[in-house]
Amino acid sequence: MSAQPMRYTGAPERRAAIVEVLRATGFASISVLSQRLSVSEMTVRRDVRRLQEDGEAVAVHGGVRLRLAETDDDPNAPGYNGRESARNAAKRTVGRSAAACVLPDDVIAIDAGTTTIELARALSSDFHGTVISHSLPVINRLLEQPAVTVIALGGDLHRASRALVGSSTVEMAHRYRVRTFYLAAAAVDERGVYASADVERLVKLELMDIADRVVLLIDHGKFSARGPVFLCDWGRLSAVVTDRQPPAGIAERLQADGIEIVLPNESERTNAAAF
Repeated sequence: MSAQPMRYTGAPERRAAIVEVLRATGFASISVLSQRLSVSEMTVRRDVRRLQEDGEAVAVHGGVRLRLAETDDDPNAPGYNGRESARNAAKRTVGRSAAACVLPDDVIAIDAGTTTIELARALSSDFHGTVISHSLPVINRLLEQPAVTVIALGGDLHRASRALVGSSTVEMAHRYRVRTFYLAAAAVDERGVYASADVERLVKLELMDIADRVVLLIDHGKFSARGPVFLCDWGRLSAVVTDRQPPAGIAERLQADGIEIVLPNESERTNAAAF
């Protein structure tokens, strides 16, 4: 990418220039685009939001990438299918590790996500507690377990995550209390946890608020992924269940905050405690 600044006075012209850059490189950071277009980073972010709304690009943490039709289109949620099949063995491992710590009569909430659905699938046949969820796959899976009380949070359908979202979802969640909320994430870094869309953020935050403990379920791919929406810092969590030891920087943050790291091998647990 050329470092020579180019001035664009009109928003459509700027957005066309951003798309041209993305077609050449696949990804560009907000700061680089700001310099290239000679506009503020806030202006670039507005352009990126518009490009995302128009289906031409996808906002990610710190920048924007070209939209990939095979994984990013919404109508029939192929993006969810693609995410569900990616690293599925790792996700099953995370789901089984989390399910092993769910009490038979527990009251829990399960977030929408392709890793958290593996927790629902791994729940013991002896489980006869209560599950609160806004995830359609989780709700459908638990239909097969008649001993489980399922509270489905209503709302507007967000096809990309196959979840119900919006103010009505938040208001309904506010009525309840759970022992543990099993949280999904698009990405994590040393700063904290990220979601993939802003429409998911308020529901996640409300479910965190009604829980005595918040346990993050992530496979190792989330350590190198990028998510566009900052959700929370590490201090909001009680534990992280994953399939591999986190990178050093993240592991140090978790240890400093007293957050349990749960790995498949019981001997690898850090600050181990039942959750």
